[in-house]
Amino acid sequence: VQLQASGGGLVQAGGSLRLSCAVFGGTLSRNVMGWFRQTPGKEREFVASISWSGRTTDYARSVKGRFTISKENDKNIMMLQMNSLEPEDTAVYYCAARATIYGSSSNRRSDYDYWGQGTQVTVSS
Repeated sequence: VQLQASGGGLVQAGGSLRLSCAVFGGTLSRNVMGWFRQTPGKEREFVASISWSGRTTDYARSVKGRFTISKENDKNIMMLQMNSLEPEDTAVYYCAARATIYGSSSNRRSDYDYWGQGTQVTVSS
C-alpha cells in the first residue's frame, strides 16, 4: 500500500487549503488514517485522525475548529480541509495510516505504519 499526499502550496494568513491523500496498491477503508506535520528541527506532530468508518475524528488542540479531516472509503481518499490558516501552520504535512484492521484511533506517530511523501504548506503573514 502506498499513500500520496497532494494539495499543499503557498497561501496568505486567513486563507484555506485542501490536502488530499490518495491510496494506491490496496484499500484502507478499514483502517484508521491521520495527518501529521513537521517543521525543520522539530518532531513530527499529530494534526488529526479519523476512524476507519469516518464517524470519529480527533484533532490537535492547535487546529481544532479550523481543520476538518474526512475520508471517502469508496474512492480510497482522505482529505484535510484547512481554514483560517496561520503562519504557525507552515510545515510539511504527511498522511498516514495504521495497518491494523478496525483499529483504534491514535495521535501517536509510532502507531502509524504507512506514510505518504509529504506536501509543503506555507502560510505567509
